[in-house]
Parts: sequence; C-alpha cells; structure tokens
Amino acid sequence: MNGAALEMQKISKAFPGVQALDRVDFSCREGEVHALVGENGAGKSTLMKILAGAYRPDAGRILLRGEEVSFSSPKDAQKSGISTIYQEFNLIPELNLAENIFLGHEPLKKGKLFIDNVSLYDTAEKILSNLGARIDPRTKVKDLSVAQQQMVEIAKALCLKASIIIMDEPTAVISGKELASLFRVIRTLKDEGKTVIYISHRIDEVFEIADRATVLKDGKGVGTILPKEVHKGDLVKMMVGRSFADVFPPKEKGQRREILSLKAVSRGDRVKRITITVRTGEILGITGLVGSGRTELARVIFGVDPPESGEIVFEGRKRTRNKPKISISNGIGFVTEDRKKEGLFPSLSIRKNLTSLILDRIKRWCFIRERKEREIAIASVKQFNIMPPHIEQEVQFLSGGNQQKVILAKWINADSRLILMDEPTRGIDVGAKAEFYGLMRNLAKQGKAVIMISSELPEVIGMSDRILVMRDGEIMGELSPEEATEETILMMATGQLKRERGGSL
Repeated sequence: MNGAALEMQKISKAFPGVQALDRVDFSCREGEVHALVGENGAGKSTLMKILAGAYRPDAGRILLRGEEVSFSSPKDAQKSGISTIYQEFNLIPELNLAENIFLGHEPLKKGKLFIDNVSLYDTAEKILSNLGARIDPRTKVKDLSVAQQQMVEIAKALCLKASIIIMDEPTAVISGKELASLFRVIRTLKDEGKTVIYISHRIDEVFEIADRATVLKDGKGVGTILPKEVHKGDLVKMMVGRSFADVFPPKEKGQRREILSLKAVSRGDRVKRITITVRTGEILGITGLVGSGRTELARVIFGVDPPESGEIVFEGRKRTRNKPKISISNGIGFVTEDRKKEGLFPSLSIRKNLTSLILDRIKRWCFIRERKEREIAIASVKQFNIMPPHIEQEVQFLSGGNQQKVILAKWINADSRLILMDEPTRGIDVGAKAEFYGLMRNLAKQGKAVIMISSELPEVIGMSDRILVMRDGEIMGELSPEEATEETILMMATGQLKRERGGSL
C-alpha cells in the first residue's frame, strides 16, 4: 500500500446544542478503498463535508500528502483533487452526459471564446469507456437509469482530476448487477492509484469492497479495522455497542391461529399456484433472489394486482373483491419497499402522515378534529419512539429509520391485524434496524401477523418464525429458523434444492 494521501487530525465540529465531531482522527492511503461507517448521526457526513470544504472545522487540521491545507469552499477542495458524489446526484437532466461532465470547465477552442465540441465529446467518451460505461455521451441525463447517472457523477470527478473521491451511500439507489458494476469501477479507480472514501452502513458491502474501515459513534472515532481480519459481528459491535446476535429480539411461542390462507393463487409468471398460511403472533419471512416474485405476491395479497386464479381467505372469509381500499378496511397493511414514493407524503407533517388512513374516524362533518388528530400523533410518536418527536416536522427531513417507524405506526393506527413488510429495513442503519426489529416482534407478541419480505439472509433467519423461499414465482420450500442456513436458502433460491412442505432437506 502506498503512503498517506490524507490525514484529518483531531477534527471537532459543533452545531447549536450538538457536538457533531469530537477530536476525530481519520486517514487514507493512496490506492485505498477506505470505508467510513456508523449509525445515522454518528458524524460521518459532517466529517466528509469538512473534507469537501462545505464546513469549516472548529478545531483540528487536514493534511494532503503531508502538507496542511484549509478549504473555505467546495471549489477549493475540488482544486486540491477532492470530489464528492452524494446520494442525491448533482446533474442537470436536460443536458447530455458530456455537457454535465464538463459543466463549468468546458474545453475551449484556440480563441477561448467557443466550446471545443470535438474535444468535449471525445474526452467524455474516453472517460466513460475507461469506466466500462458504454453510453453515448450525447444522451440526455434524464434518459439514463440511476446506475448510469451514478457513472456520470464518477466521470465528473475524474474529469476534475480528483485523486480522492468521496462516495456517500453510493448503493442506496442501486442493487444486483448495478452494484457489481459499481464495485468493478471502484476497483479500477483503486488500481489507478485513486483513494476512495466509501460511506456506508451496509456491513456486507464494507467487507466486500473496503481495504480498511473506520467507525464513528456519537461524533467520536471508535477505531479502524481491516475487514479481512475481523468478523462482521465485530464491526457491528463497534457501531452499535452490542453484538450481532443481540440485534435480533428473542422469539416467543404462543397460541396462534390462522388469519390468512392462499390456495393455488396465481397471477402472470411471477405468482404461480401459491399455497400458504399465515398465523397470528408470527413473523413469516419470505425471501428469494430479485425477480423471484416476492413483491408481486405481496401486491396480490394486498389487492394492488388481484389474482387471476386461486382463493384468498382472510379471517375466515373468502375475498371475492380484492382491492387495496378493501384490504385496508379489512385490517391488512402494506409497508412497501419504496417508502418515499409509496409509503409517505414527504412534504406533509408527521401528524398528517400518522393519521392519513383514519381521516373518516377523526373528522366531524367535513372537518378534521385537529385536537383528536394531535392526540393520536403524540401517542404514536411516543409508542414508536419517533425522533425528533415534533409532530409538525415534515417527514422528508426524518432519517430513514424514523420514516419507516412513521409508516408502521400509520398502519397500526388503521387497526391492521396483518402487515405486509417489503424490505422493511432497507436504507436504515444497524442501530435503527435493531430498534425496528423490536417493534416488529412486539407486534407479533400483540397477536398481529407479519409477512416480512427481505433479501438480507441474516435478517430473515434472525427474525422469522417460519421462512418461505421463492424462485420464479413458486415456493421452493419452507424452513424453520433452526434448520435454515444462508447456504440452504441460497440453494433453494437458485433452484439447486427444492423441499416439499413437511419434507426433509
């Protein structure tokens, strides 16, 4: 490994009422992928905003290749070879790739009056090609996929001749093949001697891509580890102060009754003759690879996409008219995968989101009883520990974990007795996950039924009372948590193993 490219020494930063960073040390080497991890509020973003020139530190110093530097603006940091790729891309949709890549520093012809379009497109094409992105540089950004837009952001950084590239939660909006492509690009940057600072709370990614990982907690540095030399549980314990096993609450067995049954339910090629039962007081985990039909099954149960054949029985009654509005009135809730687009009204307050499903219950004549609405919202905020507890706060400004709590509380307020949860902990940190798991288990204790769809196998095994594995729209088998292993689940999910209900492995 090469020498130190960056050293941040004893960095402190305070905001009114909050000590965001307290004497934090952080260093990176040339040609290194260094992960910066921690829960929401740990100080990761604040530290990187200081490095990027967006904030000035209250104390401490920054050294680039041994020389002390001070940035008064992001432009100063860029001039020193530091570039940041944020979760929310900074691109102009109506401009094409090349125009976005060179925006503000376009190549000019000899007279310095006109843009050299030949150089603009040739250089852009070369940069994209080196990244393995085969995209026409004349394509408008609005016509690109999210993963392609991410490549444009990386190309922008390279165009600025960045030697240190900060990636803030780069996989928050991509998965599958797109994730593999991003990792391939990161390794290419590393081979070229670039330093990549990888901000993430996803443990698996840190262990796959990072050479080193530094953990922050409550604005302080906990330590730096080599992922190759420790277990995932060690990193989790550094982040949240407890072991990986303690993240999942204990399971309890009690009296259970059937609340939902599907008999030979089909829709298209994603849901094929599904027969399952769901019981009160349990968490039924459904897993499988992307495209296996898990989400499609949840949509059929909720009534977004009614079944083409088969029978759905809920609380002893056959459902002949299967629509979302009827599902809600019958006591079925759906925590969807995309919480911002389908689960929340982002620009509305916590109060209005929490009561959005029960307006008929809290209105008199045509008017909302605001006092009653406030009482319900305050009680929900307390019950679900939603932070900050200001019911007039717009939901869009909450952390991912607290947004997810608002959605869950909304369905509980609507008296949901069966709750479908599609990737319920996606995009929230380990500490918030542990708290959300506790909420889920409490719902089961109260006699509610939970169907949890998840791609995270430790989560599936740790939380489920029973596990169903899907592949190509079919159930490949049912497992108990005691007999389930990640290897067994993956073999079922890839079609290498199929288990008949009640059969042995």
